[in-house]
Amino acid sequence: MDKLELKNKLLAVCIARQQATAAELQHEVDETLRLSNEYGAPKDRYDPYRTKLMNQNNLFAQQLKQANTRLVTLQKIPTDKEIDTVEFGAIVITDKQKLFISVGMGKVELDGTVFYAISPRVPIFEAMRGKKAGDSFTFNGQTFRIEDVF
Repeated sequence: MDKLELKNKLLAVCIARQQATAAELQHEVDETLRLSNEYGAPKDRYDPYRTKLMNQNNLFAQQLKQANTRLVTLQKIPTDKEIDTVEFGAIVITDKQKLFISVGMGKVELDGTVFYAISPRVPIFEAMRGKKAGDSFTFNGQTFRIEDVF
């Protein structure tokens, strides 16, 4: 599989996973609203059950907003742009791990290979920003050698 095909497949897996997360959160938002509406008006001023439902709904709504923001960010990654330095949208192969500079999703598996989807806001990205294949960088006392960037 060539580099462009690998990047497109990895991006598609990340987008699908983020869409699934957003759909689950939307379901939770809808479910807590349904339960709240079925419960009816507050029984008294300090109705703990209704308060609990509304707090859950607010939490799920906030997580949904973040999931949708990550989804939009993923969709902005250019798939036809040649990348040879570590930047947003790059896949970075080091001697220790494979990183996808996109959004913080953690471990993503593609065809038996593990990649780590990381945000450009994390410290390891700052340590390798602008580097090219063949360069090295140090993070948390470990030295990483960049084998490829695309």
